[in-house]
Amino acid sequence: MTDQQANTIAKLEEDKDELLQLKSDLNKNGIFLSFNGPISQDLMVELGDILKKQMKMADASTSTIVTVFSALVEQSQNIIQHSAETLPVNGENDDKLMFGTIAVGYTDNKYFVLGGNKINKADESNLKNHLKQIQNLNKEGLKELYHRQRKEGKLENGTSAGLGLIELARKASQPIQYEFFPIDEEQTFFAMRSFI
Repeated sequence: MTDQQANTIAKLEEDKDELLQLKSDLNKNGIFLSFNGPISQDLMVELGDILKKQMKMADASTSTIVTVFSALVEQSQNIIQHSAETLPVNGENDDKLMFGTIAVGYTDNKYFVLGGNKINKADESNLKNHLKQIQNLNKEGLKELYHRQRKEGKLENGTSAGLGLIELARKASQPIQYEFFPIDEEQTFFAMRSFI
């Protein structure tokens, strides 16, 4: 066996241990579907198909499947629209891959959808204020806010209407959980969980 072959085998052994630990951690946390990397509309279609099949095999109701799928789409749209971690496609800055992490799980008789991505620190305050506003509303208040934002088209700070987050909160069985984790002076990691 050559040194290169020995190094390759050693690296595979190390990777196997890391992958087994990752699988164990995902299972322990009830996560049955996850993705980390560039997120696109096409990827969401594929993940959505897998999600629907897996939930059908688990005897989830059609309405639950639709609601969880919708939450997955909303979380992925948030990443596609706001991720600060991007990569230009074919050198074109207008066409970018947006990076993030998304997962779906089941715990305590509830499904949940997790999403996370890097955001620019300058965007943190507006996002936090919007989420606080959403968290303080009941279902009727969320419905009124949703219709008002659809009509007005913009939040008070001039950014997009934030309809996806409002819709996510309307479908969730409890208030959206979120956190901001500082990375450096320019970026923060934004993580959000919604229970269905």
